[in-house]
Amino acid sequence: MMEAATGSGISLEELQLAARNHGMPLEALRHAITPAGLHYLLIHFDVPVVDAATWRLEVDGEVERPLSLSLDELRRRPAVERTVTMECAGNGRALLDPRPVSQPWLAEAIGTAMWRGVDLRSLLDEAGIRTDAVEILFTALDRGIDGGIPQAYQRSLRTDEPALDDAVLAYEMNDAPLPPQHGFPLRLVVPGWYGMTSVKWLTQITAAVQPFAGYQQVDAYRFRRDEADPGVPVTRILPRALLAPPGVPDFFTRERSVPLGPVALEGRAWSGLAPVERVEVSADGGETWWDATLEDDLGSRWAWRRWTAEWRPSGPGRYVLSCRATDAAGNVQPLEPVWNVGGYANNAVQRVAVTVAH
Repeated sequence: MMEAATGSGISLEELQLAARNHGMPLEALRHAITPAGLHYLLIHFDVPVVDAATWRLEVDGEVERPLSLSLDELRRRPAVERTVTMECAGNGRALLDPRPVSQPWLAEAIGTAMWRGVDLRSLLDEAGIRTDAVEILFTALDRGIDGGIPQAYQRSLRTDEPALDDAVLAYEMNDAPLPPQHGFPLRLVVPGWYGMTSVKWLTQITAAVQPFAGYQQVDAYRFRRDEADPGVPVTRILPRALLAPPGVPDFFTRERSVPLGPVALEGRAWSGLAPVERVEVSADGGETWWDATLEDDLGSRWAWRRWTAEWRPSGPGRYVLSCRATDAAGNVQPLEPVWNVGGYANNAVQRVAVTVAH
């Protein structure tokens, strides 16, 4: 992946990506469930035009009973619902220096939706995965060129990956059919993992005896110190807390203004590694911290948690608000980002500039 020179502007190619893919406006953190039109969106290639009447899901490979299922046949199976926070692995990439040249995410590549569909594990059991299968490969309908390689978008998971037990083959999002841009007619949702794992426009599930060596698995989505480093895979979502910016914004800079007096702060926090158990807030750029109040308004292990706090500015002036999450496994957001070639999983604390008026 290329790097932008320190201080250089966004390229035309990055602007094209930013126009196609959108983040969730941070004020939408006030919604427990993100409306579909505000949920973050990343499309690797093109949005396929799919005829639901002729589309089928094939389950094949090392299985005892191969399946070929229509959308209606999937809908007739017992349905499950999962409320899941999904985050793009590149969230925060544009804040790195030097900046990896790709989709220029700041902190908005996030959203929480209610997904309804078929329990993946039950479908795999129905097909009968053979004991020699080591991975489950998921193939999408969208095709393109990445890293110079023509390909369908594909990702795999090990057969012993615990997340398979909670994964959903979703045909609805927020009580409505999947929108085209979110994977109509069927997508995979893997709770706790970064969004690249939740393959959209799903058309094939294959039990394989060899690990998948496709581009999206072994070249993309890996933590690399430099181009020569083979790296390690990007997997589960690192802990993050975000603040819904208070007050009102400046149109161009997005800096916030609030009146002098107590300021109610709120946001959301999540982690794919372990449940979030603490959120702290700072008004001085991370020098000092105080505890926020955590809620569990959605009651889902895989959904973000709302947090609230009160801030009493000491007087008029400019402040920098920050928040950080700690999960039950002791993982804490860092104050500064950890650079890597792809710009993945930058979960450094958010900083929101706020001017307190007289």
